[in-house]
Amino acid sequence: MSKLPEMLTIGQVAERSGVPHTALRFYEERGLIASERTTGNQRRYPRHVLRRLAFIRTAQRVGLSLEDVHDALATLPDNRTPTKSDWSRLSANWQVELDARIDALRRLRDRLTSCIGCGCLSLRSCSLHNFDDGQAVDGPGAPKLKPAVEGGT
Repeated sequence: MSKLPEMLTIGQVAERSGVPHTALRFYEERGLIASERTTGNQRRYPRHVLRRLAFIRTAQRVGLSLEDVHDALATLPDNRTPTKSDWSRLSANWQVELDARIDALRRLRDRLTSCIGCGCLSLRSCSLHNFDDGQAVDGPGAPKLKPAVEGGT
């Protein structure tokens, strides 16, 4: 098996990472990854960009925005790839956000099942019904579906 070269073409990065060419260009435009240009103006990526892409895709899978990912990667010196200790630090910073999202999804799951399960969406048995707009005091939106840290009831 041959060793991966230090500099990779956009096609090699796309094939190895599973990230489409278009997404690679998009990530580069957003400053998430960087490439060098050949004299023929072709992109060449350092091999370590594969680990950086894995970091980006993992963060996206757990629901973080590219802005969150960009801000996290910007804390790393010299545009380097996150290490295990970097990941621990960054993931700890995201813990509160992820916990809030999990709480919101649980509330949604638990409160919608009974409504959808009855088949009639009856306001008498719906746990989301806001009788006489009593929840207006809780602010805009759907307070029964908001995470508790955001004022959900």
